[in-house]
Amino acid sequence: MAEQINSSAADNTAAGAKRWSFWPSSLRWIPTSTDHIIAAEKRLLSLVRTPYTQEQVNIGTGPPGSKVRWFRSVSNEPRFINTVTFDSKEGSPTLVMVHGYGASQGFFFRNFDALAKHFKVIAIDQLGWGGSSRPDFTCKSTEETENWFIDSFEEWRKAKNLSNFILLGHSFGGYVAAKYALKHPEHVQQLILVGPAGFTSQTEHMSERMTQFRATWKGAVLNHLWESNFTPMKVIRGLGPWGPDLVRKYTNARFTAYSNGDDLTEELSRLLSDYVYHTLAAKPSGELCLKYIFSFGAFAKSPLLYRAPDWKVPTAFIYGHEDWMNYQGAQLARKNMKVPCEIIRVPQAGHFVFMENTSAFHSAVLYACRRFISPQKDNDSLPEGLVSV
Repeated sequence: MAEQINSSAADNTAAGAKRWSFWPSSLRWIPTSTDHIIAAEKRLLSLVRTPYTQEQVNIGTGPPGSKVRWFRSVSNEPRFINTVTFDSKEGSPTLVMVHGYGASQGFFFRNFDALAKHFKVIAIDQLGWGGSSRPDFTCKSTEETENWFIDSFEEWRKAKNLSNFILLGHSFGGYVAAKYALKHPEHVQQLILVGPAGFTSQTEHMSERMTQFRATWKGAVLNHLWESNFTPMKVIRGLGPWGPDLVRKYTNARFTAYSNGDDLTEELSRLLSDYVYHTLAAKPSGELCLKYIFSFGAFAKSPLLYRAPDWKVPTAFIYGHEDWMNYQGAQLARKNMKVPCEIIRVPQAGHFVFMENTSAFHSAVLYACRRFISPQKDNDSLPEGLVSV
């Protein structure tokens, strides 16, 4: 069983229940906090057999005169990155896993056991997400927003004293991982980008259908909401006691759409929904990055495609066969990369390939990292079922 982590969430809940409220019990907002998030994380990770440790890694308040806005939040108290590290064999390569937008490290709960057999697995909540610190988000540009995530991750790396590691990022986490590797290639041995966001701009992939939609009143309204930084999390918070039920319905629908026999059981659905709810309903912070990184339609404002010639780290792309992130962006980038690059598609899976077809996803990761696990098998062929494009 996973290592037990002390949490005061239960005490806080009990104390809150004793307080008088103007609202009838059925209309009270659901309380959440970092303690609630860590407690929900603990319950979800109790499904993982590999022992692990959980820690809040102090990344400080930043050097004097820093221009990085996450250092200049209203409060000068230290920031923390929520981190879980799984037991591994001595000498195993280190694999750092970074979640996507609207997610947190617990989303990888189905992968930790399998990957910990081959790697020292470390998963984090990015700054402003999950159980990490949620400072006020004061960024006003794409560059500042990228630095929010890249530089806080670099401070985390220093605090953990990691010199070289394999870096895996999913979706928006893939965007952050790639940008980090471009800025600090000396620390990244291999990039694994899972359904990464941000490779192309609307110039490359603005479809006629999207152009027509943006010209309609509905498109105009949605574009206005996007530019106003209206996030899905605001809906969850605004629904109060109805928020958990909406998250449960979303969780059941989203993570079984292309499932390869790994459907969520009732108990698993409950644990995951509870965890997802608390991570989404907590103080808005990192979620407010959206309008500065992407334009409406999720097109990157600073596309990774344009940085392909600067790539210095060997890279493997992994996409679910039904992933709404288009692998053709990676194909375009590969033409200008000067480092080894592989693009792998996984059958019976969508954007959350690591949940929807776990065994094939693990095969893809192990194949991408074969030179670190078994150098003598570097020329092995692609595992059956996976497709190289």
